[in-house]
Amino acid sequence: MSRTTDLYAIVGLGNPGDEYARTRHNAGFWWVDALAARARTPLRREAKFHGELARITIADCDVLLLKPGTFMNRSGQAVQALAQFYKIAPENILIAHDELDLPAGKMRLKLGGGHGGHNGLRDVHRVIGANYRRLRIGIGHPGDKTLVLNYVLGRPSRDDSDAIANGLEHATDALGTWLSSSWEKAQQQLHTN
Repeated sequence: MSRTTDLYAIVGLGNPGDEYARTRHNAGFWWVDALAARARTPLRREAKFHGELARITIADCDVLLLKPGTFMNRSGQAVQALAQFYKIAPENILIAHDELDLPAGKMRLKLGGGHGGHNGLRDVHRVIGANYRRLRIGIGHPGDKTLVLNYVLGRPSRDDSDAIANGLEHATDALGTWLSSSWEKAQQQLHTN
């Protein structure tokens, strides 16, 4: 059976604007930017999807890349518009987001589950439910919950930034494994790095 007719979406979560571009909360955007650059395909503003969109091929699969142009807590608006227009099932949508509960650079793939207090995921849950895939991008934790807001909206250290970039390379490899083989093999591959 050919998988070339399958359509997938990878949505990176973040906040729009230059002031947020290098903040930890925009780690999902970093991955989408890297995937678009690797495919040599620019992301273009698409008003009907409330963000920037590119269409690429990975492992013979058609993949839409989306960076919502809304703020984090309204991410669902862009996800819903894309999913409805292209009729993409939630299980074919992968949301890439920053994860406080993982050390910087540690990546985890997950299917379903709760939003864990993440405002972007909370809004995605609101519009498509919980049965979508995720790339949890470890950014580390400041150690005190009262410091979380400033931490996620701050820039990572050079060491953390390098660790995250390295982890995103491994995530890109695992993405190819998911699309060409299986989700379970992709998880095993990424979780052993």
